[in-house]
Amino acid sequence: MKNVKMYTIYGIPNCDTVKKTLNWLESHQVKYDFHDYKKLGIDKEKLQTWCKQVGWETILNKKSATWRELGADVQVTIQTEAKAIQVMMANTSIIKRPVIEKNGKLLVVGFNEKQYGELF
Repeated sequence: MKNVKMYTIYGIPNCDTVKKTLNWLESHQVKYDFHDYKKLGIDKEKLQTWCKQVGWETILNKKSATWRELGADVQVTIQTEAKAIQVMMANTSIIKRPVIEKNGKLLVVGFNEKQYGELF
């Protein structure tokens, strides 16, 4: 593989956006590790780090089926980073995918081919 940098891709393997991202990375010979939220979970410290870098509103996917399943009564209570992190730890499918990180720095949230072309 041409790229010696190591990236970590966070997501769930059956997500279409994650699949699209992994296919893009492989077709461009980008080396990465994959962190599966479903199998490995996500810790509070990692979510706090991401939230400090891009804001919890970027990480919490309010367009997801998981968000809709929470119900309006729960959704209305998520007004702070601490509450959002609590919900994301309990429902990893609500984290926007994929999250791409290198050396602890969040680089991209979601699929963005133009941004990928500039980064990798």
